[in-house]
Amino acid sequence: MSVVVVAVLVVALALASSLSSTGRPDAVSGELDGAAAPPYLMAGGENPVSESQDVAAPAEVPSAPTPVDETLVSPAGTGQLSVVAGSTSQDQSDESTGVVRYRVMVEDGLTVSGDPVDGTEVAAIVHDVLTDSRGWGPLEGVVFQRVPSADSDVDVVLASPETTDELCAPLGTGGWLSCFNGSATVLNARRWFSGVESYGLDLVGYRRYLVSHEMGHYLGHQHEGCPAPGAVAPVMVQQTKSLDGCTKGPWPSGA
Repeated sequence: MSVVVVAVLVVALALASSLSSTGRPDAVSGELDGAAAPPYLMAGGENPVSESQDVAAPAEVPSAPTPVDETLVSPAGTGQLSVVAGSTSQDQSDESTGVVRYRVMVEDGLTVSGDPVDGTEVAAIVHDVLTDSRGWGPLEGVVFQRVPSADSDVDVVLASPETTDELCAPLGTGGWLSCFNGSATVLNARRWFSGVESYGLDLVGYRRYLVSHEMGHYLGHQHEGCPAPGAVAPVMVQQTKSLDGCTKGPWPSGA
């Protein structure tokens, strides 16, 4: 047997001894033992994504806003209100459904941490709350349409604590409560940006409650009490003051 043939046989035998029963080198097999399968490997060993392709990363979830220090919300603006430009279309899918035309207004000179309040952002949040399936729409048989004109049915106003007190008079808001008065739901900017103790860091949930509660007054609903300790608070409970033994309930549906 030639020297070349012998050398080939020796190399082949060495390689075979280094393979596990799976046919992979022991070093690689050991790295995979007990490890989860890569995300692109599906049940049954199928691989619908080529290993040469990048697996799409999960979409980044934007962080929810957190309450700010009350002292960073301007205690007073100019006292003048400006309509937030823009409107939404009316849902014509059910002609028997009533339409509530609302207008969003923000006080001029209102600031948070020294920055002007973004009225467009406020209007988007209000619209999301009013058109949510957990909101008043399905319960009252109405749809909410935002309009920029003065012939709105109700105004949603974000105002400084000082202006809120003026707009809510003779109701006593004391610089920290909100109200419904006349044809306006007046949201206290201090609460909008700082939240309340009962909702903790859940500013998203509190804003949902605030819009829903004050719009509930426009729709004719009065304050309620907590029905039982530990129950979800009806949205007409004065949750800014206290949950009264209930758990927080930002939606009229009780969801």
